[in-house]
Amino acid sequence: MKQTSSYGDPARFVTHLHVAKDCLDLPYTQEIMARANLPVTVIGERGVPEIDGDYPYNLSTGKRHLLLCRNRGVFFKPCPGTREYRCCDYQVLNIGMNCPMDCVYCILQAYLNNPWLSFFVNVEDLFGELDLALDAEPERFFRIGTGEFTDSLALDTLTHLSPRLVNFMAQRSNAVLELKSKSVNIANLEGLDHRGRTIVAWSLNSPPIMAREEIRTATLEERLQAAARCAGWGYKLAFHFDPIILHQGWQEGYRQTIGRLFAEIPAESIAWISMGALRYLPSLKKIAVERFPASRFFYQEFIDGLDGKRRYFRPQRVAMYRFIHDELRKHADPRTCIYFCMENDTIWQEVFGFVPEERGGLPAMLDRSLGWPR
Repeated sequence: MKQTSSYGDPARFVTHLHVAKDCLDLPYTQEIMARANLPVTVIGERGVPEIDGDYPYNLSTGKRHLLLCRNRGVFFKPCPGTREYRCCDYQVLNIGMNCPMDCVYCILQAYLNNPWLSFFVNVEDLFGELDLALDAEPERFFRIGTGEFTDSLALDTLTHLSPRLVNFMAQRSNAVLELKSKSVNIANLEGLDHRGRTIVAWSLNSPPIMAREEIRTATLEERLQAAARCAGWGYKLAFHFDPIILHQGWQEGYRQTIGRLFAEIPAESIAWISMGALRYLPSLKKIAVERFPASRFFYQEFIDGLDGKRRYFRPQRVAMYRFIHDELRKHADPRTCIYFCMENDTIWQEVFGFVPEERGGLPAMLDRSLGWPR
């Protein structure tokens, strides 16, 4: 199955705007409200948007509601990896919660406990926290991403956050920002003096998976065309084959996606490519199969991993990884770092023939793909 029709801007799925009273007068809040031109409900202290139904079964409705609020917690923290599997030492910049797109396998369905979208408008606090962290360790190189709890660009036509982030990062010598998306909301990235400090990234999958399991996302061709435009604007790119899902014709599907990737994108523009087989919290299966009864991949055979997540059996993971890695290496630039997201050393050895520690560790491998240390 080929994903042929385009949904367009996923931000247009939002039909209701909610604003926390304590940030109603912030200039950034007013800017977003004017740009969105949507009905606004002001939320009082400790109030929340009222969405009919129970979570998570009101998610489809809740994704139409966007709450502008303050982040009263920490903006900047390490990726919540697990010690049982190799982590890349990614740093998470939390800009909001939830996403207007609706992927069947999305972990946020089991991770969050409210159905609406949140976006944090106290950006002065965000940048202040970043300044403190980066200044505290000037000799350390930080790889930072905003795509852990939301999509980095899905709401960017409303928020216009990306230029603020890109311009901030352009002034920093010891960090790089990755904006990861399944949308093609890249217009705000054009013409910025990013100085190579921002990487634009897309999740990719086999065409049948993208068509059936990734609702309101951009098509493969749209993602690749957007990536090619970003490469033309001088941005480095990254791609993530995650989650890799076993399905009928999976070899041909992933081969097709990889072929299209390197037909559209200059290999030398790609900093890194990750691979990660489907893994999920046990609680996600019940939620996903009830929300998406036509989806079948949760009924495959899985084993409980050391991190408590369900995973394919090791021989199946190795077979899929070897096939995709071999296809990638036919085209990839030698400087591009191809790596696993959250896999153990046994898998690394079986597929790549080495473990990260032999090459200085996974963080160092990724840093070198960007020419760090300089």
